[in-house]
Amino acid sequence: MTALTDGPAIGPLLRGWRERASLSQLELALRADSSARHISFIETGRTAPSREMVLKLACTLDVPVRERNALLLAAGYAPAFPATPMDDPEFAEVRAGLERMVTAYEPYPALILNGAYEVVAANQGIALLMEGVAPHLLEPVPNAMRVTLHPEGMAPRIRNLPEWRGHLLAQMRRQLALHRSAPLRSLYEEVAGYPAPDGSSPLEREPGPPGGDPGTRFALPLMIELDGRTLSFLSTIATFNTPLDVTVSELAVETFLPADPATAKALRAD
Repeated sequence: MTALTDGPAIGPLLRGWRERASLSQLELALRADSSARHISFIETGRTAPSREMVLKLACTLDVPVRERNALLLAAGYAPAFPATPMDDPEFAEVRAGLERMVTAYEPYPALILNGAYEVVAANQGIALLMEGVAPHLLEPVPNAMRVTLHPEGMAPRIRNLPEWRGHLLAQMRRQLALHRSAPLRSLYEEVAGYPAPDGSSPLEREPGPPGGDPGTRFALPLMIELDGRTLSFLSTIATFNTPLDVTVSELAVETFLPADPATAKALRAD
């Protein structure tokens, strides 16, 4: 078998994913219908796993689709999952369906993000929230993290910026633990370096316990000022359950549900 990559060997990569899942070799073997001896031999390089075994172990460990390709390459096999560009004609129907989805969510804000937090599609509710954002943050493609946390973006109007910032940075750190992405790492370092709203290190602030406002009893809300009013939203994120394409696997639909009656009324009125 001829290796297709000069990158890391399959053994250390597999061991890393197993340890990240907090599984012993025996636990992984039982879940993957294998043996602890076989898992040990793969991790130490004493045996080469079949393509089917690599995919089975990746599925068992819930490895992201892009990283499953990396595991296959490390084992000497061709990638199993394509990465179709969003502007590919084959992607047109999927994209159209996603755009219909966010449009149907109006007047509430909704948008679609790729794995680098670039905005793929958005509805008019999102346009409302981004009023006053500096034009240079919206071109050529808006990046949700940059638009939200930049001092010339939405940040000055976010009433609970320290908590919301902490939530977003923690979300990015969790994503970086799963994806070896240089662009994502660069984005994180950029937005984490923006001036903290209270003078403290932006990495020190994590979401606090729920407060007394209506929406905060359930989840941390995004509280943003708009035309002299403070609107409050609860964020939800949806992804594809069984993606067979890297691009699809990294798409996320984020919707913002009004956290209180006043916000719902204000959106319907607008």
